[in-house]
Amino acid sequence: MKNEHLRATMAAGGWTCATLAAATGVDPKSVERWVNSGRVPRRVTALRAAEAMKGDVYALWPALGQPLAARAVSPELVALYDRRADLPVSMFVDLFATARDRIDVLVYAAVFLHEAYPRLNDLLRERATEGCTVRVSLGEPDSENVRLRGEEERFGHGIESRCRLALMHYRPLLGVPGIELRTHRTTLYNSLYRVDDQMLVNAHVWGVNAYGAPVWHLRRSGSGGVFDTYADSFDTVWETAGPVEG
Repeated sequence: MKNEHLRATMAAGGWTCATLAAATGVDPKSVERWVNSGRVPRRVTALRAAEAMKGDVYALWPALGQPLAARAVSPELVALYDRRADLPVSMFVDLFATARDRIDVLVYAAVFLHEAYPRLNDLLRERATEGCTVRVSLGEPDSENVRLRGEEERFGHGIESRCRLALMHYRPLLGVPGIELRTHRTTLYNSLYRVDDQMLVNAHVWGVNAYGAPVWHLRRSGSGGVFDTYADSFDTVWETAGPVEG
């Protein structure tokens, strides 16, 4: 089906397939297909074309105004748990034990790991010895965002103490090849526990301690998915975090 509105807009502005193609960075044959076959360009290309012609992108290509079909479940979602407390600590430990390339931990404190599994540092050392990169980023105890999180959880200064305790737990790993420890001052909307292409995401809910908030287990199935969204978030926070001094 021809796109008559596009044809009319191009004619009114003196646009040819060649000139519009040059303005949008596509092949002239692509523009011909937009006009003669009703082909809908990618959204970014359509926006560029509409801007060049000073037209309404949704009038030119009404299909772009339609919502994307919702998926019932992301293909990367392995499982969803109502509360972190529903997960045995062995699930975290067993996941860490499978690491081959990387372990990334982004939390405020997560002292439950060391408290329930005192050999955690030994496990992380073992994985690093096998060539795994381990990055742990904890909340800076004196940061404003940690203080605010304490207020939100209604724990007062408890979270600041937990951040200091977490630092004490991880400090023996300083200087171990392959392991890096940093502290961050960011607002965390989730705690992240990544092992290679799997990740446990513990949501942060206002007024609720992390143990009472949901956790979703993700497994990466391709680029640009939910997994990568959280992986990129970790990298962004990591870049702003400061190293822990020995």
